[in-house]
This record gives sequence, C-alpha cells and structure tokens, in this order.
Amino acid sequence: MQDLQSLQAMSNTIRFLSADMVQKANSGHPGAPMGLADVAVVLTHHLSLSPTHSNWLNRDRVVFSGGHCSALVYSLLHLWGYDVSLQDLKAFRQLGSKTAGHPEFGHTHGVEITTGPLGQGVANAVGFAMASVYAREILGESVINHNVFCLCGDGDLEEGISYEACSLAGHHKLNNLILIYDSNRITIEGDTQLALSENITERFISQGFEVFECDGHDFVSIDLALTQAKASDKPSLIIAHTTIGKNACGMEGSHKTHGAPLGESVIEESKRALGLDPKESFVVSDEVREAFRQAISKGEMGYLEWERGLSKEQREKIQELLNPDFSKIAYPSFEVGKKIATRVSNGEILNAIAKVHRGFLGGSADLGPSNNTLLAGEGDFPKGRNLHFGVREHSMGAICNGIANYGLFLPYCATFFVFSDYMAPSVRVASIMNSQVFYIWTHDSIGVGEDGATHQPIEQLSHFRSMPNLYVFRPSDANENVACMQIALTLKAPSAFVLSRQNLEVLPLVERSKVERGGYVVRECENPSVILLATGSELSLALKSAEALSERGERVRVVSMPCLELFEKQERSYQESVLSDREKTIAIEASRGLEWYKYAKIVVGMQTFGESGKGDELFAHFGFSVEHILEVAKQL
Repeated sequence: MQDLQSLQAMSNTIRFLSADMVQKANSGHPGAPMGLADVAVVLTHHLSLSPTHSNWLNRDRVVFSGGHCSALVYSLLHLWGYDVSLQDLKAFRQLGSKTAGHPEFGHTHGVEITTGPLGQGVANAVGFAMASVYAREILGESVINHNVFCLCGDGDLEEGISYEACSLAGHHKLNNLILIYDSNRITIEGDTQLALSENITERFISQGFEVFECDGHDFVSIDLALTQAKASDKPSLIIAHTTIGKNACGMEGSHKTHGAPLGESVIEESKRALGLDPKESFVVSDEVREAFRQAISKGEMGYLEWERGLSKEQREKIQELLNPDFSKIAYPSFEVGKKIATRVSNGEILNAIAKVHRGFLGGSADLGPSNNTLLAGEGDFPKGRNLHFGVREHSMGAICNGIANYGLFLPYCATFFVFSDYMAPSVRVASIMNSQVFYIWTHDSIGVGEDGATHQPIEQLSHFRSMPNLYVFRPSDANENVACMQIALTLKAPSAFVLSRQNLEVLPLVERSKVERGGYVVRECENPSVILLATGSELSLALKSAEALSERGERVRVVSMPCLELFEKQERSYQESVLSDREKTIAIEASRGLEWYKYAKIVVGMQTFGESGKGDELFAHFGFSVEHILEVAKQL
C-alpha cells in the first residue's frame, strides 16, 4: 500500500465526493460512504480488477449490498477507471444519468449486480461464490481463483435473507467469500440497540464462518483483516467498526447523516478541518487519481497473465459455456392422449437441456422430488449441478441472480408456486436486470387438493404477470411445455414455469411458432359466437366445454394463452385475429385472473381462497366444470 498520507488523501477524496454528490442532488445517503471510505481504500489494494476488460472471467466480484452506499460505489468506479466520469457523479440521482439512486447492473459500467432491497446483495455474493466454485471444477483452479467481496451493513444482516444465504455459504465452505460488515451501530431510527442485540460474531461462527474484527478507520488493522480473510479456508466475515458520517463536523456518529444531505455549512466546515478547500467540490487531485490507478493496475496485469495462460481446451470450454448450442437438444416426445403432469414433463425437459449445456444447473428449496428438478446422473454441488438450497426460498432466488450474473451459467430454481411469495423480491430484481433465471413453480392451483387454502396459489399468477420483463409460462400439457422452454432459452430475461401437480392429457403436438406468439387458436371457428380463453390445466376444460357448446348450436373458438407477456408483444392485427371480440370471450383459469378482463367479458376464476379436498372435487366445487361453463356462456 501507499504511505499513510497518501491513503488518507484517498479516503478524504471518497468522503467528500460522496458528500458532494448527495448535497448537489439534495438527496441520498452520505453517512455510510463517509464511514466506509477508509475500508474502501484498503480494499482497493486487495482487489484484482480490470476496468478495461470489465467482463474478465477471473476478476474479483465486488458486491455492495447496501444501496445506501451508492455514492461510495460511484466514487470508487470513477476512481478505479470505469466509465463513470466526474460529470456523471455531478448528475447523481438525476433523470437519465448513469448514477441512479441505487446502483443497477447493465446501467452503470462496473456494477456487478442490482441489489436494492437490503440483504439481497449478501445472497447475490453467495451466488457469485457458488458459481465460481463450480466454474473452478469445470475449468481448473488456474482459470478461476478470484475472491468475492461483499460490503454489507446492519440492515443487511437483520434481513432474514442474509441468514439463509450465509447458512448455505458456511455449509459449502465457500472460502473465497468475504463479507465486510460496516458495523457503525446506526439505523434510520437511531442506535441499533433499539432492535438488535445478538452476538454477530457467534452467529457467524455457528454458521461456519471465520470472523475477524478491525478498526474501520485504521489502515493497518483493515489490511490485516483482509489478508487473514483471504487466507482462510472458510467463508469470512470482517466486522469493521466504523463511525457513520466520519469527519462530518458536528454530525459524526449521528443517524442524521444516514439518509439526508449534510448541508453546505457542515461540508465546508468538515473540509476546512481536514485542510481542504471548503469552497471547492468534486475534487480529485492528480496524486489521488494516480494512487488509485496504481492500486488497481495489478488487476490489469493479472488479466494479461490470465489471458496468456489459457490453454486451447480451456478457451473452448469457456466458449461452450458462453455460447451454448441449443439446437442439439433432444427434447422428449409425449404420446397424445397419455396423461402426465407438466411438473413431470418439465423434469424430462430440464434433463434434456442439461445433457447438452454443461452450464445449465439448479435445484429446489428441498422439493426436488416433487418439483421434478433433479438432474439424473449428475452429482451434487460443488462437484455436480444439482443444487440443494434447503428450505430457503428467498435466498435461493437471490443466489440464482448471482449465478446468472456470474456470466457462465443458466440457473434454475424451484418450489411450490404458493411459496413464490417468498421469492418475489429477488424475482423482481432479476426482472429489473433482465437476468436469465428459470423459475420452476409447481403445484400451480387448487389442483393441489387436500393441503388446502394455505398451499393453493390463486393470486400469484396475477402478481407475476404484472412484473415487467418476466415471462410467465403456464403450459397446458407436455407438448406445449416443450415449446415454452424452447422459447424461454432464447429470451435474455427471466422466465417462470407454472406447472401442474395433477396429470394433464397430452394434446396434439403444437408448432413452436404458434407458442412464440404467446396465445394462439387451438380450435378454430369462423365468426365465433363464443371464444373460450384458457391456460394450463384449464385448456382441456375449455376444449370439452367447446364440444358441449357446439352441440347446443354455438360456434366456439378455443384459445390457449401459455404466455400473456408474449401475446402482449404481438401486433394488434394478430391479437384481434385470435381474440376478435371481448364481448364474446370467456377466460377460464383457476386463479384470481383479474388481468383477463382486458380480453374477456367474463372470467371464470377464483373469487375466494381454496379449500381442502380432492383436486377434482375442488375444480367442480369452484365452477371449473363443463356444466358451469355452459351456464356462464348464457350470459354472453
């Protein structure tokens, strides 16, 4: 590292870049960035990064779990040499700027992952570490030997997701994972003692971590803790004891520095106390800029050495992972008329993909046999591709975000559809990032049966269909399931598969080109008097009802809508050719179904929560029967 004077100058630059950004925007969080500035300077000297080759596979991953450190993130990215200019810092939190209120992946150069809600970043870091462990198994330790650093705070460790994720990290002994805990003992409402009194050290030791402590404002103490953590054979937690709002005159250590500008007078007084020009803002001296560039230059050299050291075989393996050839997949075929649950057919599809693409991996929240997500012939992580998340749905979703953003892999994760509620925050973040994660959600309706209302999802479809960038597939049978997965593999976005527990009759093979439209006609009729729109298990009901309505003299068209999001993207002329008249349309789906009123006059859906009973009896009880559809059709 540089001498003490140089290090202090680097820290002060970070502090006041952050304070100036918040002040100019009149919005943001100066306290944590000022408190973590000394840690950030020392961490810089331990990182292996290459801003000019920012997608370098063996770079260290740095995750900032607390979005309230965004000013710190942007200051560092600028000083490290990423495409974040001083002008970008001055545009902090402004419309259209690179420096959004919370860092976003794909929006700002150098941001590894969108964290946002507290605790997400901790689980994302575990995902990065898990991805690196499996990548090392495939490519070798000479190719993958980087570290994963995650800066987090009290709020991150209070959120339950961090406990879930760290429990799994300790179980797998992810020794390249280093959490840096900004222990400033302050939350928005005041001192952490208001609501937090547990022994963090003992908590993490019990989860299999090695714990180190340091004075977060002593460069030597910080450096020693980072050196020890990098040498540990366990995942590490560094408790950095810091002061929020460090060097903010009259406000140092106060919760008032957390989420509001310090004020011009405080910033001027603080700069003056450190011998800085109180009237200048956004100052980076040539000496400080050069010090940061020197510290980061070893990463640039590391990239060049790594690139030269790759063998032909290693390069080929990397390219196969980055550019999988899905045309080689031998998808399963299913006999028309046979009955098979879509959770079962989906399991066969997952295995077919895994045979072709080594980067396809995943698992369930302790429900592999029910979700049908186990990959046959594959071992368990870390040697194999079957991931066992335990009963940890929330962290499972965020871990998969980290695996997806690692850059080599296509992850899937699974649970019962009703428990997707636990995953919603991480699914939302994946959708913001357009990260290609596959969610396998089975037991999709009241067809779950005897487990009752607590296990019967009715409102979840409407929730996830309303989420931008998420493609929700609810296939009607095994063949449509195949087509849906073929499409999902081509989408640079997350996809959800909502699948039945109960067996569904296999319908005639459907053309992929039709499914790509999101909705299509499965039973045509010129100038229909009734249009039945259905998804998933209810399509068979719609077809049976169409036959009964035809016998009554009605002209009936039946439409399958496996993916509403794809249908919404079609040109108006196509949409109208499928659903030509809202006044004649009945939507049938064993869910709340509020979204269908855009296309249908009547929705046969769930108006209440479900009940406990046999699945087929429940469908009849709640009106999912031919007889009820015939009665409803009279209302058109």
